[in-house]
This record gives sequence, structure tokens and C-alpha cells, in this order.
Amino acid sequence: MGRCYIPQLMKYLCIAMLGVFILDHVPMIRSASELLYFNKGLILEGQVWRLVTFIFLPPSGSYLWILLNLYFYFFIGSALENAWGSRRFNLYYLIGIVGNIIAGMITGFATNAYLNLSLTLAFAVLYPDMQFTLFFILPVKAKWIGLAWGAYLLYQLAVVPWAWKVALLFSLLPFVLFHGKDALLQCKLWLRHVRFWINTRKK
Repeated sequence: MGRCYIPQLMKYLCIAMLGVFILDHVPMIRSASELLYFNKGLILEGQVWRLVTFIFLPPSGSYLWILLNLYFYFFIGSALENAWGSRRFNLYYLIGIVGNIIAGMITGFATNAYLNLSLTLAFAVLYPDMQFTLFFILPVKAKWIGLAWGAYLLYQLAVVPWAWKVALLFSLLPFVLFHGKDALLQCKLWLRHVRFWINTRKK
């Protein structure tokens, strides 16, 4: 990528998502999200900014939920950037964006939700034993959060409409390219530990 990368990319993405969320809730102002979401028909009519601006759409939910989500994205994105370097992190996200654009031009739908979730999977592979405090009470290691999100994405793949399935698969493309082999090895190791634990319980 040469010098064409943005240091602290996740920080700026989170600030942009927070800004869009605030504008969406300001009275007398047209919803910012309506101007940014991916729409194939409008793109073909000339609103080409929608090819990229869908990545600034915030997750849905209450004010507290949005803040917790954005803080989580920022924390994980910063950790991945520290581990990979800014260029590689930018490349990861760029592959996900391009994948969603391709998916959107095929199906008419693209989203940043699955791409941001894929960062959690990458984090779980790199830092499996890092501990989070879930709901400020329950300590949970990153590997179990990664497994939970992985199971959730498999569930989504089974139940969501086909346009969402395509977006999900393309969103996971950078994770597969960067950490697919490592994730498979981690899953095999975790399953081996589970089998060992079950066998010891039987004895």
C-alpha cells in the first residue's frame, strides 16, 4: 500500500459512526444515515459516495449500547493495528470494504456490521487469553467471545436472506485471508481441551 494508509483508522471510523448517530437523533435534520447507506439504484444514478459511506453507519441500539459498541470496536481495532501495523490493518479493512462493494453490486445490499464483527474474530485469534469483564461482572476470555461470535455468524448465515449471506461471506474474506489457518488450528486445540475435560470428568 506504500504510504496510502491511515494511522489509527478505527478511531476515525468510530468518531464518524458516533457523529452519524448523533445527527440521526437531532430534531429538524434529515437522517444522515439515509444519505449514506448502500443503495445500488441510487449509486447507478450518480450518488457514488454510497459506495464507501455505508462504513460510517453506526450500529443500532440505545445511546449506552452505541457507546459500548464503539468503545469495543475502537479497543479491538487499536489492538489489531498495534499487532499488525497500520498498513496491514488498513489492508484488512479495505479488503472488507471492497468485498462488501462487490456483494452490494451483486445483490443490492452491503453493510459494515459483519466486517466490524470479523475484527472480534481476528482479535480472538491473536489474543485468545485476554480477559474481558462482560456486563462489568462476568470475566470472559477473548477466545470464548470469538467462538460465540463465530457461532452467531454461522447462525446468521443459516437464517438471514441471501443478500445478507453474500455480504456476510464477503465481510469474512479478510479474516479468512489473514487468520483462516490460525483460527482453524485454535478451534482444533480448544476442541481437544474440551474433549480432555470431558474424559477426565467421566473418570
